[in-house]
Amino acid sequence: MVLCAGYGLRLGEHTRHTPKAMLRLAGRPMLEYILRHLVRHGFDEIAVNLHFLPHQIREYFRDGRWCGCRLTYVEEPHLLGTAGSVRQMAEFLADGVFLVHYGDVVTNQDFTAMLESHRRQGALATMLVHQRIGSNSVVVLDDQWRVSRFLERPSEAERRDVASSWAFSGVTICDPEVLNLLPEFTPCDFPRDVFPGLAASGRLFGFPLTGYRCAVDSPERLAEARSVAERGLLDTGSTAR
Repeated sequence: MVLCAGYGLRLGEHTRHTPKAMLRLAGRPMLEYILRHLVRHGFDEIAVNLHFLPHQIREYFRDGRWCGCRLTYVEEPHLLGTAGSVRQMAEFLADGVFLVHYGDVVTNQDFTAMLESHRRQGALATMLVHQRIGSNSVVVLDDQWRVSRFLERPSEAERRDVASSWAFSGVTICDPEVLNLLPEFTPCDFPRDVFPGLAASGRLFGFPLTGYRCAVDSPERLAEARSVAERGLLDTGSTAR
């Protein structure tokens, strides 16, 4: 499932009349890079949640077949948060292991290797992690890559206490059992409401970023992602629509 319902307010004028997922990188919407990369790693049944200017995404991607996948859209009259959006798609996601991908994250990460690690560890959920000091989402890992503690927007005292440079990267692989932990019809977020409890259960694992990744959440990050796409590091390998 790709999460595309947000407004992207931190991008200012770039998202005044355009959903963040539709911002162009080397002439193609950011969401196209995400979808084609997921398809490359075997994810071809993909749900996309919508809220702000949903028709732009629907009209461009249609049923998704030209991207190599089958898209299911769900519009949220009110924003449900990252975990709340997943919970409303429980029937769609319940058949097996599923991946949740933030719609403002572009990456060429090897998701196949991440999925293999998830299964090998017997994890309930596996999050992609990267090293970044000062991140809002701090991940504490043991030597087996188990998440021993997860802190969302920690205080300065908590930052000094945990002394970890690992951060959540916006991609998570989950077993269907995770759906039972999410409240129905209630807005909630994975980092704030779900990950701390999963860490306490001992079944939340991290997988280290080995490729390129950018969270397009500011004009500066958008410029970076556009530069990377122009250099072919996010090549979709696609033909014309």
